[in-house]
Amino acid sequence: MATSISATGFKGGLGSSFHGSWGTSMAGEDYTILAKSVPTQVRVGKKPIRSQPMMKNINEGKGLFAPVVVVARNIIGKKRFNQIRGKAIALHSQVITEFCKSIGADAKQRQGLIRLAKKNGERLGFLA
Repeated sequence: MATSISATGFKGGLGSSFHGSWGTSMAGEDYTILAKSVPTQVRVGKKPIRSQPMMKNINEGKGLFAPVVVVARNIIGKKRFNQIRGKAIALHSQVITEFCKSIGADAKQRQGLIRLAKKNGERLGFLA
């Protein structure tokens, strides 16, 4: 059903021609196919969705004290072990804070010392 219609609207006239039928234009089957191929939800300007991070300790088995820490965790149980470790970390942070107060260090230096203590704990295997 392909017909040739000129710019004047008459068959066989001068000018550019339109090939096709009006029934399959944007109001017909082509439109429904096109509409199905376009996503209904478009995200603009947002960050892509990331997968959840793995909660695995990268220091497992590394460091001088790691074997002792792993054995203690297996004997005591994970939940109780994490409670004790949390209390120990909190007490150590308090000691660092008191030390910083006594020497007159500011909050930025205190935070740096706490980060250094964490790095040292990781290297020695206390956070295994």
